[in-house]
Amino acid sequence: MPGISATPPLSPPVTLPEDAELAGFSDLFDGEWVWRAHCAWFGQPEDPPHRLRLRQLSYNPRRRAVLTCAAEWLHDRFVTQKSFAIELARGQPARLFRYPQDPHLPGLSDAASPEAACSLLNRHVFTIPVRRVRVSVVRYRPGGHAVLRHRLGDVRFYVRVMRPDRVARLIDAAELVAPSGFALPRLAGCWTEGGVVWLSEIPGTNVRRLIRKGDAIDPEPILDALTKLWNAPEPADDRRPFSLRGAYRRARRVFRQVLRDHDGPRRTLSEAVAALDPFVETWRPSGTAHNDFYDDQMIRIPDGRLALVDFEEAGLGDPLLDVGNFLAHTRWSANFGPAAEAKASGAYHQRMREAALDRFGWDEPALNLREAVCIFRVCTNPVRHLSPDWPCRLDEGLSLANELVG
Repeated sequence: MPGISATPPLSPPVTLPEDAELAGFSDLFDGEWVWRAHCAWFGQPEDPPHRLRLRQLSYNPRRRAVLTCAAEWLHDRFVTQKSFAIELARGQPARLFRYPQDPHLPGLSDAASPEAACSLLNRHVFTIPVRRVRVSVVRYRPGGHAVLRHRLGDVRFYVRVMRPDRVARLIDAAELVAPSGFALPRLAGCWTEGGVVWLSEIPGTNVRRLIRKGDAIDPEPILDALTKLWNAPEPADDRRPFSLRGAYRRARRVFRQVLRDHDGPRRTLSEAVAALDPFVETWRPSGTAHNDFYDDQMIRIPDGRLALVDFEEAGLGDPLLDVGNFLAHTRWSANFGPAAEAKASGAYHQRMREAALDRFGWDEPALNLREAVCIFRVCTNPVRHLSPDWPCRLDEGLSLANELVG
């Protein structure tokens, strides 16, 4: 494009192997290409940004990639930024979009607009007219989901925005988890066609934050609440069970693609899959479970109870896998977090592991296998977050899984 200003530097400098079936994949890490694509889709800003920052990559080799970038302007005392996404799909040209216009989340633009949000609240939540609402972004993954906050004076909602075909699953999961020992946000309203669900906000402190600060949160209340969830009747046959095989194979496919040119980590990967493949291929669901359980999914509310704020994947699964996933996340924090947080996470990991084995009398090698396969999946983090040292971190993460099954 003629007349484009000088290309802002792209940070951090990350490279991944070319994907032969996903045309243009390597362009995603070329600052000049990214900037020219940005200007072609959105126009050249009058004040060019000082930097383009890579934020996150959602990658399914040979099929699809969504890269999240941020254009940043550096000021004396603060930084402003505008995020945008670049999507590649096999056989399709690249397309760009930015919040709140997301082709995969049809309800996001209305839920993110204060004026349109008032109309949505009046139609789907309240019987008394709402005339003013404040909207803020809690979390947004382009092409995946968003969490917003709607504030109406003292009334606050978390607003989950997803693909419309995911709404029914969320509602079913809420019904399944309701009899558990966890406090749950109240389902206040739903706009199925737009993929928008309003949940009451529960005040409290994130459990991951408490663990990393060294708070002596007792594992027993967590295990009490989980036990009640596991004892719930198995979901109806039409609810899709958790697929460990599918989740594992997606991660394995990413690792085999990105490690093609890295001999050491590739050998570590071979060791991991040799141990985990037989387990995954013979694994079967055994009962009701959360299926995505870890410390960041819970908050401790002021009365001391635990609240579960994310439960969309609940259904037929594996109780040991719930605990294995929790342990995998705390083990990851213990190995890759800042020193003080890592020490606290490691100590809590050991407390939770001992409490679960003592309480349930599980076979320890069986729990080790589940923690290892969950660590294997968490190892996508260095690639997803585009860490400059992702090969080293991926190698270290896979080594953690190998230690458990060795």
